[in-house]
Amino acid sequence: MRKPSRLCAAALVAAALFFPLRNAAAEQAAAPALTVSLTAPAQRNWPETVPASGWLKPWQEAVIASETSGLRITDVLVDVGSVVTKGQTLVQLSQESVLADLRKQEAAVENAKASLSKAKANADRARQLQPSGALSDEKIVEYLADEQTATASVASEEAALDTEKIKLAQTTITAVDDGVITSRSANLGAVVSAGTELFRMVRQQRVEWQAEVSARYLPRISEGLSVRINGPDGQVIDGKVRLVGPSVSTDTSRAIVYVALPTDVRPRTGLYVTGNIELQTSPALTVPETAIVFRDGISYLFTSGEDQRVRKVRVETGRRNNGEVEIVSGIDRSAKVVNSGGAFLSDNDLVKIAETN
Repeated sequence: MRKPSRLCAAALVAAALFFPLRNAAAEQAAAPALTVSLTAPAQRNWPETVPASGWLKPWQEAVIASETSGLRITDVLVDVGSVVTKGQTLVQLSQESVLADLRKQEAAVENAKASLSKAKANADRARQLQPSGALSDEKIVEYLADEQTATASVASEEAALDTEKIKLAQTTITAVDDGVITSRSANLGAVVSAGTELFRMVRQQRVEWQAEVSARYLPRISEGLSVRINGPDGQVIDGKVRLVGPSVSTDTSRAIVYVALPTDVRPRTGLYVTGNIELQTSPALTVPETAIVFRDGISYLFTSGEDQRVRKVRVETGRRNNGEVEIVSGIDRSAKVVNSGGAFLSDNDLVKIAETN
């Protein structure tokens, strides 16, 4: 009889030890895994966008060259990066030989005018004496022809004088428009020839984005559409479509869309940037980007029910804007979505609700 009594006592002791442990485990299992805040998906009107990428280039590039030849550069007044205005002097060429030719031509004009004066006097006298017969018809014709020749000679010499004045003006090379100098090949002391490139400049400091887009979007892209460009250092630049390229590359099946930038925005040219062309607005169901959980390349959201347990829901995402992401499928507007911290949750976890937006 003692042995059964001992076994019963041992069983009672074991039960007394087991039940507290089971209760502790149950309490631990019922503890919330995380304190979370919930948010409801928002209905937004977002523009449909076309992804694009391309180079920042000058709107128009002007070449400044010499119009005369055989002259030496005596002064270079600007350098790369200089902001210039239309008519500003950039380069000065030597003027000594041009001034000498100019003075010589001025003397030639005066000589031609003197010859014209003499020929005109002879012609006037011939006209006066013609009725009297004091001069032969041959002599009269000669005097009148000399007058015409002298008149033409004066016009010719004056035209040559104008040419020398133009050559003198060409010794001062000026900016053809407002802009910024982007390259310089003018060197002090160099002898230039006609057509020698001295500078290149970006007209009016205007920079544009030459964006490449897939040809399938071209029917929906038109002038005036808004564009958002991811500029240097994370700066967002707003632009407008200026021109849609008329041709499509046979190699890449992409076309160029020319995007005008604001006049007060002047990023460096030669940078490769990305952006989006906004087509038209359409409704979008959005949640904060912090609510999206990526696992094995798939996007998930955690939603909460009345039992304060979360459910892992697979979703398909779309557009992104200002910290929000579009949910194409997987949830509706009635869902309560875990705002952040989903990376630390598992399906059916018990959570503590801090707040609901």
